[in-house]
Amino acid sequence: MSKIAEAFSKGKAFIPFVTCGDPDIETTAEIVRAMSAAGADLIELGIPFSDPTAEGPVIQEANLRALTGGATTDKIFDLVRELRRDVKTPLVFMTYANVVFSYGVEKFVSTCAEIGIDGLILPDVPFEERGDFLPACEKYGIDLIPLIAPTSHDRIAMIAREAKGFIYIVSSLGVTGVRSSITTDIDSMVEVVRANTTTPCAVGFGISTPEQASSMAAASDGAIVGSAIVKLVAKHGRGSAGPVGAYVKQMKDALR
Repeated sequence: MSKIAEAFSKGKAFIPFVTCGDPDIETTAEIVRAMSAAGADLIELGIPFSDPTAEGPVIQEANLRALTGGATTDKIFDLVRELRRDVKTPLVFMTYANVVFSYGVEKFVSTCAEIGIDGLILPDVPFEERGDFLPACEKYGIDLIPLIAPTSHDRIAMIAREAKGFIYIVSSLGVTGVRSSITTDIDSMVEVVRANTTTPCAVGFGISTPEQASSMAAASDGAIVGSAIVKLVAKHGRGSAGPVGAYVKQMKDALR
């Protein structure tokens, strides 16, 4: 069983996201350890990019803070090496195609495998274009995690059949960000996924409260939260680990 599949084997999974290097690499290390200790089942690590097209203002600003603070892909690789001395939670990178291309696909993916990254999410790579990344991911045992959006319709079955690791169900159209309500018919999307694969699926984009997390996880196999956590980091800066850990615990408890 892959480490990602394992994350979903113990009930509904809670998956928090953090932008690496915001406000600095040391704080990110503290935040990831706090998330892991608070019960996160899988952690998404954002590698900052200057033009993150899928992100709303909260994560865009975090990307900017991280890049201004000197975060680079190599520094983030070193961060993961250091985290892997004691953090057992599965880790996946979320970043953009350009970050991987400019580093070199083979070099990027082989380094992911070497440092203990379990999966890769590239929100700007459509399913049909994943051929640029899939061979390297398969070669080094990294799950290339697909996204399914409310507009995917007839493509959902096809994407689900090919999926590895987990399937990221995008709850709402538009960019990431906290939403007061989620109106997408998640149930019908999940139904198509389940008819075509045993790969677990988790819902993200817009989830910020324990109630939302609980209802999205009830419809799927887990809940993903990014912007609400990144907002806490923006507010608390270098003192973020405590508040983020408390928030993750509260969200995980809502899924138990």
